[in-house]
Amino acid sequence: MTWTSAFGKGSGWLLWKIVRGLALSRISPNTLTFIGLIINIIAAFFFGYARNSNADRMFLYAGLILIGAGLFDMVDGRVARATNQVSVFGAFFDSVIDRYSDVAIFFGLLVYYARGNRFQYVVLAAFCMTASLMVSYTRARAEALIGSCKVGFMERPERIVLVILGALFNRWGVMAPALWVLAFMTTLTVIHRIRYTFLETQRRKLSAATL
Repeated sequence: MTWTSAFGKGSGWLLWKIVRGLALSRISPNTLTFIGLIINIIAAFFFGYARNSNADRMFLYAGLILIGAGLFDMVDGRVARATNQVSVFGAFFDSVIDRYSDVAIFFGLLVYYARGNRFQYVVLAAFCMTASLMVSYTRARAEALIGSCKVGFMERPERIVLVILGALFNRWGVMAPALWVLAFMTTLTVIHRIRYTFLETQRRKLSAATL
């Protein structure tokens, strides 16, 4: 067994234990989803209240808090399945709360750059916020039309990982390039989904015309 497979197995075991404990506590999966939002907002406050003198420390705290928030994001669906509480509303609620969490994180970064008079990065953070929402919106709208649109790389987990890496290693200036990569990749994902939806609607139109 390699160390990577051992790490994956150990992580899966720990996650299962957490899910089992939460399932036994009978906590609602929607409550876990909402707790995840609160934790993300706390991380956003650490971003927003950072100053040049303490930015590295505050960003580090924010990154660690985002890891905790990610844990709730991973377990709410698993707890719902383990306790037979899967519902259409639960999926809807999870999606809505995820969007609020995304906005909170980027808003915190936007406030930080605005307080430091770094206009370029204010615009960049605002663009990342918008593009992140558009990644989710294009999938939702496409799936209302064509049933499935899972193309594109920059889903929410990848976006959060980039922000966490930027926060944890901000001392070495990682946050700025992380945001540029995020802006580029989210835009690419949106374009990919628009193109995929266009081609799929055209294919269906041609199929209908030949019937």
